[in-house]
Amino acid sequence: MNIVFLLLVGALIVIAFLFILPPLWRKHSNLDVDLDQRNVKIAQQRLAELKENLRSGGLSQTQYNEQLADLEQALSDDLDIQSKVHSVSTQSRWIIYVLVIALPLLAGTLYWTLGNYQAVSHSAEMTIDTDAIKMAEINKMVTGLAEKLKNHPDDAQGWLMLGRSYDVLEQHTQALDAFAHAYQLLGDQAEILLLYADALGYVNDRNLTGKPSELIFKAIALEPDNMKALWLGGMAKAQEGDAVTATKLWKKLETLLPPGSEYQQEIQGLLAKLASESPDALTQSEAEPVAAVSSATITVQVSLAPELIKSAAATDTVFVYAQALSGPKMPLAIVRKQVSDLPITVSLNDTMAMMPNMKLSNFPEVKLLARVSKSGNAMSQAGDLIGAINQVMLTDKNTHHIIINDSVK
Repeated sequence: MNIVFLLLVGALIVIAFLFILPPLWRKHSNLDVDLDQRNVKIAQQRLAELKENLRSGGLSQTQYNEQLADLEQALSDDLDIQSKVHSVSTQSRWIIYVLVIALPLLAGTLYWTLGNYQAVSHSAEMTIDTDAIKMAEINKMVTGLAEKLKNHPDDAQGWLMLGRSYDVLEQHTQALDAFAHAYQLLGDQAEILLLYADALGYVNDRNLTGKPSELIFKAIALEPDNMKALWLGGMAKAQEGDAVTATKLWKKLETLLPPGSEYQQEIQGLLAKLASESPDALTQSEAEPVAAVSSATITVQVSLAPELIKSAAATDTVFVYAQALSGPKMPLAIVRKQVSDLPITVSLNDTMAMMPNMKLSNFPEVKLLARVSKSGNAMSQAGDLIGAINQVMLTDKNTHHIIINDSVK
């Protein structure tokens, strides 16, 4: 047991006894003698007064005898009371021994049985787990944000913040749901696409093939030098077995990273691993330039007619997309924006296809549309605002201007 604790307890016990014991231990014998002598002296003075009154005729013999008897009885009573007080005081001193011996013994026994004396000597056990407190506070804030978004589902930045929070807490399923909401509201922005793809990969046991890969390469199309996009794109291609493309993407990322940095060294290690597993990958990647992300691209500029500005809210969704001239009306490529972004210029390409066999490069001519949707639904609804260019050749590399100037009937 900690010696400091024992010394502290001992000091407190001594201080307590200094308050309790002196009154109990104090001797009363001298006080008792003084009181007896005083009572006797008073009785003697009273007796002298009685005798003087008797001699002077102030008292008769009978009166004298009666008052003398009273005086003797009063003196006898006073002496008897002091004797009893002294006796009780002497007998009560056994309490001192109980307090000094029995009480500390009893307290020590109870503490030894019920207390935790080791807590004093093991300070680590008493240290507040600050990390646990911080994590509890974060969980509380994240829960509060999630509850708030139930009442404000159109808060895109709120969904983005919630997704990042869940990501930090490694609650990847919840993060995926939050990023899906943010993507639905914000559309094809590189940051959103990458967060959404990364969350999909975590939920799918770190597998980036399929839907995550599509989102990643949409981000690369928007921001070719985005380092996170190049990293995830290389990872996706490596998982697909396309070592050549993975090598191209990671070699480009290597040139963008600070020389000699930990991240560059990690990329160099991955490139070396790819080269050992696929010796031809490095040669092919050096011999061929990085292929275009899309083999077909159409540039579209979209604006809203002045007479319809009051008919659209800034947060209304804007879909810009291409359709085949005949057959299914499914978009061949689609971009999601907001009215507040207008006027805007976007590029439609094969990475924005909703199905692999329904993409721009499969059709020589397409129809271009831009639609304002108040509901945010990708399906056209009555009351939506719309603009279109009915026929565009895929080989036409000019910028195509769409003015949203009509409504869906």
